[in-house]
Amino acid sequence: MREIEELQRPWRLWYTKPAVKWEEALPIGNGRLGGMVFGETGRERIQLNEDTLWAGFPRDTNNYEALRYLRPVRDLIMEGKYTDAERLINDKMLGVNTEPYQPLGNLWVEHIDGLEANRGGEYERELDLTTGIASTVYAYGAGTVKREAFVSTADDVMVITYEACGEALQLQVSADSLLPYHADAAADRLTLIGQCPSHVADNYRGDHPNPILFEKGRGLSFELQVQVQQEGGTITATGEGSLRIAGASRVTLLVSAATDFVRYDAAPAGGEKANARCTGRMAAAIGLGCAKLRERHIKEHSALFGRVTLDLGLTAAAYLPTDERLAAYRGGGEDPQLEALYFQYGRYLLMGSSRPGTQPANLQGIWNDRLQPPWNSNYTSNINVQMNYWPAEVCALGECHEPLFDMLAELAENGRRTALIHYGARGWAAHHNVDLWRASTPSGGDASWAFWPLGGAWLTRHLWEHYSFRPDKAFLRNSAYPLMKGSALFFLDWLVIGPEGYLVTNPSTSPENKFITESGEACSVSLASTMDISIIRELFTHCIEACLLLDEDHTFKEELEAALAKLPPYRIGRNGQLQEWYYDFGEIEPGHRHMSHLYGLHPGEQITRQTPELMEAVKTTLKRRLEHGGGHTGWSCAWLINQFARLGDGESAHRFVRMLLARSTHPNLFDDHPPFQIDGNFGGTAGIAEMLLQSHNGSIALLPALPQSWQAGSVAGLRARGGYIVDIAWSGGKWTTCSITAFDSGTCRIIHEGALVVTNAGGGSVICTDGAFAVKAGQSYLLTPYEQA
Repeated sequence: MREIEELQRPWRLWYTKPAVKWEEALPIGNGRLGGMVFGETGRERIQLNEDTLWAGFPRDTNNYEALRYLRPVRDLIMEGKYTDAERLINDKMLGVNTEPYQPLGNLWVEHIDGLEANRGGEYERELDLTTGIASTVYAYGAGTVKREAFVSTADDVMVITYEACGEALQLQVSADSLLPYHADAAADRLTLIGQCPSHVADNYRGDHPNPILFEKGRGLSFELQVQVQQEGGTITATGEGSLRIAGASRVTLLVSAATDFVRYDAAPAGGEKANARCTGRMAAAIGLGCAKLRERHIKEHSALFGRVTLDLGLTAAAYLPTDERLAAYRGGGEDPQLEALYFQYGRYLLMGSSRPGTQPANLQGIWNDRLQPPWNSNYTSNINVQMNYWPAEVCALGECHEPLFDMLAELAENGRRTALIHYGARGWAAHHNVDLWRASTPSGGDASWAFWPLGGAWLTRHLWEHYSFRPDKAFLRNSAYPLMKGSALFFLDWLVIGPEGYLVTNPSTSPENKFITESGEACSVSLASTMDISIIRELFTHCIEACLLLDEDHTFKEELEAALAKLPPYRIGRNGQLQEWYYDFGEIEPGHRHMSHLYGLHPGEQITRQTPELMEAVKTTLKRRLEHGGGHTGWSCAWLINQFARLGDGESAHRFVRMLLARSTHPNLFDDHPPFQIDGNFGGTAGIAEMLLQSHNGSIALLPALPQSWQAGSVAGLRARGGYIVDIAWSGGKWTTCSITAFDSGTCRIIHEGALVVTNAGGGSVICTDGAFAVKAGQSYLLTPYEQA
């Protein structure tokens, strides 16, 4: 029976015991409201999050003294006095840290009848990715209890149901929070009202003299409402802010949560706003009823999740509980379907933490249980938030990309002041850390991470990606291009004449890495890091293409073309590696986790088979990084999957798929940086997609990095740049059939050794010798390799 169930329901995580720690609980979410379901029997805990619940308030974080030190810093760098320049930046040109994302609280549901739970080990909990429902079934007394929990995107509430067989339900429902709160219960509703801090001290670990500040009228207010509906029995409100249910056969808890957040630059609206939002959502949910809520949730969720399927083959390990299965995999076992499950789990997590109208997925998606989460659980834009969205387009979740674009538009508003105040430049700029309040300034700390005004430029790549995967000139004209242009204007002003007459960035860092100066000191500040120039080259190129597509801004296009021609080229160092900096410095940490200078390989597309010398330099760079321990964090390992896939090295890509799962994955399949960061999940999903399908530089490559362990399989529903849906089946390590569905009319080009047979929707076939064939919008084409007799 288990074998049949796993064949029929491959996309689920399941366990034979409750979660002991947070990283074993199962995540549910709709982008705005999140929950971690522990699956306890006697007293269940669901830890709750709401995507606008952040410490802080709108404030001006610009450093009005920074601009006066820009020229002195540039002069020091041109004189080779890098450590002096770095000290001046650290002393005079940095800012303040972002505020942290906060946990809302916990919902507790306790059996209070004293009966024995989970007798004889009769227990199972699961997360069904296809429905987005977390469930727990366990023996209780003389019967069983089945519990379900989901968060509806369609109706913006969490729904938890208890259904008893053999014993009536006797439950107590309560809620609490790590933040200051008051809980009250009346009739059949529980309400928790709380206050967010105006500031949480950096790196608080419990011993700070004044770790959390609450300033009247500044921090956000929040509210949680829990509505209880039962079949049979009675419900009573206690005097301790809890509800008691007695003698029920079925209990439903409807959960609504909200804050009084208005906008990044507006003061909180007051607790009444949070109450109104909660009450309105709750009233609508009550009107629909539990059955309709469940039906609407499954329909919406499964339609989005079901766009992509992946079959990498089943082994006996697929029939084990997920934690045991992961342990067997760590021990060296083969389990390709676990790798496919990890791919689909990444898609599920993006659906759960980023939906139209919500905040973007942060460092932990939407799930956080700490007042001071690692790195504030913010939007770290020197790799991490970008990696969160790598799978969005290729994995058919383009709608989930939209919150990032909304944030980018707001960030550009703040970033215009930062560009002007900090650097005397046009356009807009953003640095490496962003929070709910859209901080665009350098953070506090050290120049090696804090001073990097390229964060916004990298984020504009996502606008271009969205357009590339689904060409829509209205989106390009109205949303993407204005933001891209604003970023490009900043860099036209930021670039200065450097050595050999090139236009360079000065000062410049390569995110979080340091080099060795001639005097043997560690330093991060110099000029024209490879990543800086790669991103600017890409941004200018995208803007030029947009000008041509939209037939506008011709003078601006010419200015970009002139600047583009003066950017320094990629350089190969004395060890055959791609240089990370303009000069061939030695590295303090040769195995550094960031692969910033390889941006042109991935996610960019400047280093390809058409640049063989640079491809070899990239291979040397990766070899040297790995020999010194590179790829040791979850997200860094995930980036390596994507980079080796771009190199067409399926075996190395798969080696890092294995490493990501075996070394950097919690029992609930959350990425373990360590600690938990969700970017590794998203980067791993994108990397697996990259192994199966690539579509940069105007051509589609089928199975470009297929490893030996995936000899036979199929994938359906992946998206390709140019506006295509791609299905592929393969056997013996080679593709056998491929279906291409076109969104727009034009020419589709497939990279393939030999000729193709292309059959269109009407049944007519042609032999395509160069891989290029005409397509019409809305039509599908079947491709097979042409074998000449």
